[in-house]
Amino acid sequence: MIAEAVFATHLPDVTWLPLVESLGYTFGFLIVIMGRMQLFTENTLTTVLPLFARPTWFNLTCVARLWGIVLGGNIIGCFLAAAFIAFMPTFGPEMLDNITEISIHATENDAWSAFGKAVPAGLLIAALVWMLAAGEMDNFLLIIVMTWLIAAGGFTHIIAGSVEMAFLMLTGELGLIRGVFSFFIPVLLGNIFGGTVVFALITWGQVREEVNDASDSGKRSNTSD
Repeated sequence: MIAEAVFATHLPDVTWLPLVESLGYTFGFLIVIMGRMQLFTENTLTTVLPLFARPTWFNLTCVARLWGIVLGGNIIGCFLAAAFIAFMPTFGPEMLDNITEISIHATENDAWSAFGKAVPAGLLIAALVWMLAAGEMDNFLLIIVMTWLIAAGGFTHIIAGSVEMAFLMLTGELGLIRGVFSFFIPVLLGNIFGGTVVFALITWGQVREEVNDASDSGKRSNTSD
């Protein structure tokens, strides 16, 4: 959000500004992914495929526990970042005005629109995780391209958007009820749907036979032992 506001503050107000401003959106993803930190939407794919392979209550509980811990940690971090931006004398009035405008634009959708715009974002992050694992393209460029498309397309992401939601809540621009029910819950569900229901099912179709063959080989090995 800070990087987007820097672009908005120093570039002229022209029609192509949103395309350049969206590059700022990629900075946070570069820090998190290349820094090997945990991003909630990365786990909508990598943790779900093992659950598809062995759909047990234990594995479901493990996925739910991981999601809860990572999502909770991400949201705490979002509110801390938003509090720093809102209350520390770090940014000037023009920067804060642009941060507010960016935040309002990110959270102004109704619940159904927020859900719909969150589905492509969840799918794109899951696709990014899948392609990073393949290792066939430079990670730096891949992260920039895929996350830039989320911002440029106006799609909604639960973690990046939660900084904007938190900033508006802390500055009195957004109420708790509207923030939770018009933004947070619909975007969370949309990201999960796009990353898990859509993309994970597609990739599961590609790797199912390999996973099942590996599982059968492991069972035969255990039986022989």
